[in-house]
Amino acid sequence: MPTGITFKLQRLSTEAGPGIRTAVFMKGCPLRCKWCHNPEGISPQPELVWYDERCIGARECLKVCPEDALELTLEGMRLDSKRCTMCGLCPQACPAGALEVIGREWTAEALYAGVAKDSAIYETSGGGVTLSGGEPAMQAEFVEAFLRFCHQGGIHTALDTSGHADWVIYERLLPFVDLVLYNLKLMDRERHRLATGVHPDRIQENARRIAQKGVPMWARTPVVPGYTDDEDNVARLAAYIRDELGAVERWDLLTYTNLGQPKHRRLARPYPLEGAELPTRAKMERLHAVALGGGVEVAVWSGAVRD
Repeated sequence: MPTGITFKLQRLSTEAGPGIRTAVFMKGCPLRCKWCHNPEGISPQPELVWYDERCIGARECLKVCPEDALELTLEGMRLDSKRCTMCGLCPQACPAGALEVIGREWTAEALYAGVAKDSAIYETSGGGVTLSGGEPAMQAEFVEAFLRFCHQGGIHTALDTSGHADWVIYERLLPFVDLVLYNLKLMDRERHRLATGVHPDRIQENARRIAQKGVPMWARTPVVPGYTDDEDNVARLAAYIRDELGAVERWDLLTYTNLGQPKHRRLARPYPLEGAELPTRAKMERLHAVALGGGVEVAVWSGAVRD
């Protein structure tokens, strides 16, 4: 049976589709979005992170590391990734929980057993399970097996995807998916490449194909300062959704969140939006009006804003 690697399971989620859901975050992503708020989902492999705010300087982690891969300095913990084997001894030894291996391996059956414990909650709330990431399509064999279990168990399934995968993968997964949460960021090809690392052609074509199959779909657009938050982009997205994606039941304009900033720091990755502010309420209401004016009556917006 195939195995998969997750970096988080979020139970009782109300932001991953209809009802109350369990969001399963898969590791590995083909995009490199400048604003990524889940950078721990980019690498497909487990990663060791250090939380400076938790560290009490006990140094027990240094004593147990068999590869001598850790060094605690005045500037913080230094990890030699070439030496580290992700053995997991240092997090176990840390009395303050300042070290953590991000990434857990599952069989599809074991993961299903874990999420199925909340079946009664899904049923009464109209919820279910959402596969997110990262990009679930990067672990297609495992995700297909897991979705089969959910399908057989009568659990509503949602696939939260960037759309950047071979169509043959979606053909395998869609028979077991009740709802697709589809991420649409930018229409301009070059702006999309600069912001995410890839052109949007495959993403847009896959969205069309999913719509043609009649699979229920929610489109999702992060409103990111300096990247996706201009009226022209929202207007072009609205035209695309209106003309090409007839199956879209909802279009979420999601406010930018800076919660990913400390995660980038822990993973020693640069964060291009350092100091960026949340959008104002007036900004979101204006973009929402543009979306509605573009003929997408199912557009809504949500998230924290400045007044």
